[in-house]
Amino acid sequence: MNQQVTKICRDFIPELNEAIGSQSPETIFILTDDNTQRLCLPGVLQSEKLAGSHVINIPSGDEHKTIDSAVRIWQYLSDHKATRKSLMINVGGGMITDIGGFAASTFKRGIRYINVSTSLLGAVDAATGGKTGINFAGLKNEIGVFSPASDVLINIDFFRTLDDSNLRSGYAEMVKHALIDTRKEWDEILKFDLENINFDELRELVDRSIRIKERVVEQDPFEANIRKALNLGHTFGHAFESHSYKVNRPVLHGYAVMWGLLCELYLSHAKLNFPKDDLLKLKYMIKNYYGSFYIDCNDYDGLLELMTHDKKNESAEINFTLLSDIGEIHINQTATKEEIFECFDFFSGC
Repeated sequence: MNQQVTKICRDFIPELNEAIGSQSPETIFILTDDNTQRLCLPGVLQSEKLAGSHVINIPSGDEHKTIDSAVRIWQYLSDHKATRKSLMINVGGGMITDIGGFAASTFKRGIRYINVSTSLLGAVDAATGGKTGINFAGLKNEIGVFSPASDVLINIDFFRTLDDSNLRSGYAEMVKHALIDTRKEWDEILKFDLENINFDELRELVDRSIRIKERVVEQDPFEANIRKALNLGHTFGHAFESHSYKVNRPVLHGYAVMWGLLCELYLSHAKLNFPKDDLLKLKYMIKNYYGSFYIDCNDYDGLLELMTHDKKNESAEINFTLLSDIGEIHINQTATKEEIFECFDFFSGC
């Protein structure tokens, strides 16, 4: 898999111009959603290299990361005579970079694309690492390919358009990266003040968080081994997220991941003696900043069924990434139904 270049921009437009120029595209297509078209596209279009480019807009929200939206993108590319020498620029959060990367990677067997990440969640999660995809049959990212962007550009100023909930959603993935890295990184991430965002401090934390992910991806680009560490919190988290749509109480991805982290650290404590103090630190953070998601015992079987469809599973058993300590990673772990339900009990009692 080709190595992508991720930049935390200091001077966005010149860096965007450089990324576009290095591709020498015949035509340029910009993908946005309703929110980024209004809030971020004007800043992107300050680039003189985008004069005459085509803008494709789709509705915002993860519920629109579907095959129908992908078909709409492919149809626009076809109608406007995109070639294999065209360039797609995905301007948005994780939903846009996921579906935009997927559409670009499959149109004419692949055209080049650049991700301009406009959300904190997208910057530290979906925009980097080469995963693309769409949701299918009620399951997260069920259809997709590994295909990295040519460049990933992150302009922290775009994060100023985000509300508190979306900033906290992105922060959840940074917490995950800290947990799989070092105790020093874990301590640093816990110090960040989510109630009074310092964007200069956030820039440095984002840079470090992305480098953690890049180090893991470089070792295992196709998720055969250690890259599964990046799935910490996601087996439970994706189940919570999918369930939230089924019961018409949709939650942001990062909130579901944070709740998933709590369940999987509880499982880590029960099975691998993960430190109780760190579990309680996470529980305290979640109580203060993320609240909870109501489930009861009647939901447990449905959540378990969703977990059986997780892409990390390699057999009939549900697959987890667990920790015995901060940075001490154990992939390909399994749990019984009773152990999983115990995690649900712990979560629902918080």
